[in-house]
Amino acid sequence: MFFQIVDILGTIAFAISGALIAMNKRMDPFGVLIIAFVTAVGGGTLRDIMIGIEPVSWMKNMTFVYVIIGSVAFSVVFRKRINYLRKSLFLFDTIGIALYTLVGVETGLNAGLHPIICIALGTMTACFGGVLRDVLCNEIPVVFRKEIYATACILGGLTYFILRKFLNDENYLFVIAGLVVIIVRLIAVRFKISLPSLYKKED
Repeated sequence: MFFQIVDILGTIAFAISGALIAMNKRMDPFGVLIIAFVTAVGGGTLRDIMIGIEPVSWMKNMTFVYVIIGSVAFSVVFRKRINYLRKSLFLFDTIGIALYTLVGVETGLNAGLHPIICIALGTMTACFGGVLRDVLCNEIPVVFRKEIYATACILGGLTYFILRKFLNDENYLFVIAGLVVIIVRLIAVRFKISLPSLYKKED
């Protein structure tokens, strides 16, 4: 039950994130819905395809479809009340990657995969929807910039597996690992911490 709640919360966060950036790009209502939908289910779809789940999760559970539509409606109705659009987009995107990282990790565990593969699966689940969103909105995907993004997901996944050796309560595992993703990303953006670029300017 807790796992399903986390999955739904991640869907809401990413759907709102997609809707906000689509509205910022002045898309029509249909475009906003499509971007929100792709952002919310893109990573989960890739995850399910990779581990052989057919049909993919959101096709078997209409709750996710209703949640996305509701999230888009909420974003449209209250778009003028959502102050600081950029900060709102960043917040929902950060919450989304934290929750989806854990969903991907847990899905990998349920499939009997190695912890390293589970962390990779969680990172892809968290990042791929945002990649599709940014590509469709003609933006350079955040994960391909110097910002700490996928790294935060990896650290959250590592935290999850380390704490599994000491904590038996899965709820605490989810909360702590999720907070690690959020805090790492917030600190990285606040203090402008980024990974070094491999590109060097020629003299």
